[in-house]
Amino acid sequence: MSHTAHIPSHRKPRRGGSRSALRAGVAGGFLSTIAVAGASGPAHAEPVTETIEMPVLTSADLSAHVAQAAAATQEIALDAELQAQEDAAALKASKEAKKAKAEADREAEAKKKAEEKARADAEAAAAQERASRSTERTTLSTTASTASAPSSQTASAPASGSAGTVVAFLKAQLGDAYVMGASGPNAWDCSSLVQAAFRQVGIDLPRVSQDQSVAGTQVGTSNLQVGDILYWGAAGSAYHVGVYIGDGKYLDAANPSKGVVIQDLSGYPATGAVRVL
Repeated sequence: MSHTAHIPSHRKPRRGGSRSALRAGVAGGFLSTIAVAGASGPAHAEPVTETIEMPVLTSADLSAHVAQAAAATQEIALDAELQAQEDAAALKASKEAKKAKAEADREAEAKKKAEEKARADAEAAAAQERASRSTERTTLSTTASTASAPSSQTASAPASGSAGTVVAFLKAQLGDAYVMGASGPNAWDCSSLVQAAFRQVGIDLPRVSQDQSVAGTQVGTSNLQVGDILYWGAAGSAYHVGVYIGDGKYLDAANPSKGVVIQDLSGYPATGAVRVL
């Protein structure tokens, strides 16, 4: 036996497992608290690094990407070219439409002018023909009347020379309208028609009937010749004028209801007459 066997041991008896577990729990909680406090403190934070692995591109991948980019670029270029072609076509169509319209307008204007000229020529030819036939009839009638009429009756000379020109102009206006103050070419009053007729032979008459009634030599109504100016009312204050055309007839711009007509002196005898030819 050991010489210390009889000495009582100073060691404390071993405690049970529950006490050990308690100490382990306390220690674990303490260490956890320290670990949390350390992690939350910025002064002791450690940098966190993370390695990201990049994908590895192979030559096939690069070729595919390049091909896609080239295809996209080519498509954009084609779209731009198509748009440019469409814009050019639209501009060309617009110019052609404007050109066609201008040409159509020119053709229409030319056609209109041609029609107006043809109508004017036809009217002038018809008027000339009417005047020629009327002059011939007047000449024949006047000649026959002069040959058979007694010396005391009104004498008529053939419508030739200046008188023939005056009568031809007057007959060319037959059917025109009577408008007070009008001076042709399609509407007249009595004095403007007489003034225009004598202007054809270079005679410039006054504009109004009062002045025209004293513009030439007074000849009365018993010795009339073709081309004499007839007036109604007193000389110097006449209210109407016309031109004697032979065969007891005269031509005048009568009134708004009749217009330019030929009338018989027996139905509306003139007051007097003047001769300017």
